[in-house]
Amino acid sequence: MRIMRRKRLIIGSRGSDLALWQSRWVQEKLKERFPDLEVSIETIKTKGDRVLDAPLSKIGDKGLFTKEIENALIAREIDIAVHSLKDLPTQLPEDLRIGAVCEREDVRDVFIPHPTNSVGTLLDQPRGARVATGSLRRKCQLLNLRPDVEIIDIRGNLNTRMKKLDESDWAGMILAHAGVVRLGWQDRIGEVIDVEKILPAVGQGALGIEIRENDREVEELVAVLHHTATAQAAMAERALLRALEGGCQIPIGAYTRIETDERGERRLVLDAMVGSLDGKRIVRGKHHGYPSEAENIGEKLADVLIAGGADRILSEIRLATRPVQQVEV
Repeated sequence: MRIMRRKRLIIGSRGSDLALWQSRWVQEKLKERFPDLEVSIETIKTKGDRVLDAPLSKIGDKGLFTKEIENALIAREIDIAVHSLKDLPTQLPEDLRIGAVCEREDVRDVFIPHPTNSVGTLLDQPRGARVATGSLRRKCQLLNLRPDVEIIDIRGNLNTRMKKLDESDWAGMILAHAGVVRLGWQDRIGEVIDVEKILPAVGQGALGIEIRENDREVEELVAVLHHTATAQAAMAERALLRALEGGCQIPIGAYTRIETDERGERRLVLDAMVGSLDGKRIVRGKHHGYPSEAENIGEKLADVLIAGGADRILSEIRLATRPVQQVEV
């Protein structure tokens, strides 16, 4: 790698505790590798942060938590943008691209029981239990497993959600494992939910660093944070989502991992599901291949799901939620 001439780098970030944790992590890693580089963080409020009094399905479209940050990146007000990869639309603005994908945290969801609830596991909750989530993907899969459960829509950052849970009569809520652990709330976890029960969101647990096209100097800087296996998994999942023309909050789940087969060869394996809002219909599929074929694997699995009826389910959801597609928090 050539010697950097740049003396300063500005990271664009949302202002939530989790977003700032993620940006500070990137800041620290860059300063470790480039001690002479001044790295600062600029907080930017997005549409999804401003509108807090309505379900996300009622307030906007793709890019609810990214568009304003991307605009600042295009305007050269910041040099890189740090996102939860699951928030980042599969179609980026023409002048931007993903410069690095950081190593993934645990991809799974977790069940956080109410402090007075002695039953810590999700599916063992009593009949009619009230469970909070802001995700249509989680709602769909939970209702498929437990149609008797009442789903409570919830908004806000992690601290806000914990407070709402503690003051409620809910049995508990479902969140992403990565965010809970990153903010030190792991002692509240009742169960880490197996992917065979609830598949995670596309890109869940990974950070994406967005940069401007043809910004070679910044590209070389963020390359030190790139994790190839995570990037390959994310590429497969995002290709699946793009081929299905799904938003970040349409009920689509995916789980990618790299396994070694009986011949000792590495294989990228992708499981995915598409479900109806009421959880009564779920189409599942699996596809695998070489890690270098990640994008093709995602596209092929999308074809399998469409052949199984996923296109009809998604068409119904788009009509029901028009003109909005949510973004998970």
